Amino acid sequence: MASLGYSLLLVFTAFIWGSGFVAQIEGNAFGPFAFSTIRCFIAAGFLALIFKLLDFFGKSPRRPHTPAETRLLWKAGFFCGLALFIAMNLQQVGMYLGTSAGKSGFLTACYIVLVPVVRLILGHRISAKTWICVFITTIGLYLLCIKDGFSLELSDGVSLLCALAFSIHILVIDKFVNYVDPIRVSSIQFLTIGVLTAPLMIIFDLKFPAMDFSTIAAAFTNPRAIAGLCFAAFCSSGIAYTLQIVAQDKVRPTIASLTMSLESVFAVFAGWAVLGEQLSTRELLGCAIMMTAIIAAQIKPN
Repeated sequence: MASLGYSLLLVFTAFIWGSGFVAQIEGNAFGPFAFSTIRCFIAAGFLALIFKLLDFFGKSPRRPHTPAETRLLWKAGFFCGLALFIAMNLQQVGMYLGTSAGKSGFLTACYIVLVPVVRLILGHRISAKTWICVFITTIGLYLLCIKDGFSLELSDGVSLLCALAFSIHILVIDKFVNYVDPIRVSSIQFLTIGVLTAPLMIIFDLKFPAMDFSTIAAAFTNPRAIAGLCFAAFCSSGIAYTLQIVAQDKVRPTIASLTMSLESVFAVFAGWAVLGEQLSTRELLGCAIMMTAIIAAQIKPN
């Protein structure tokens, strides 16, 4: 598959994540950490079933065959999961402390700036055209996400740390992606997140030591919450995050981060299509600017 094909996989990944914003609102009826824990364990099991089926049919070319390869696989999955666990929960904490949804979306997507900055620190060259596209995409994101002025508060600093964690997740994938089975890595990644998030679920959602299961029990009788959980587990986690790993095998991290920032665009259109939210001229302009810059970033000079 040509590089453009892998970029389109990232566009599809962003589409799933953006559409999943609506599903996540419904799924939060379980409680934020319970939702994340259950979602990640389901995704880990789903992906384990997939790679076992691929093994059975001989379609796993990067299946580990030695103890060293197995250790590398678990190392990759653990560090990917650790970075994503930190990112997901810092985003949740930032919003809990008062960062609005729109500002959280903008600050989280600042990984499009942080990825090339971190790569530059690590000694990688970033082309002038890529920097320009990053700058233009950031302007588009601002127009799309920020509607009532902009000022930084303590809670926003937490959201910026979340963006740094997402940046590290992208770069960790880039470090290991050429050597490991992406489906196995993704399964281990979600197993790691589920194990690390479970204590937060017990403390905050179940209110240890009271262990109140009423919220989770009620959510399991709510069809919309179940649908949201299933979409987040199978589509947003099981499919989209695995496609991210597959695509980053052929797409540079900076270009990958730019492409995945389309999640914000798709989230806005999902809100319009599913929730009946209105699209302002400012939001449409932000979408157009982002898409133009991201397309320009994919074009290679002759």
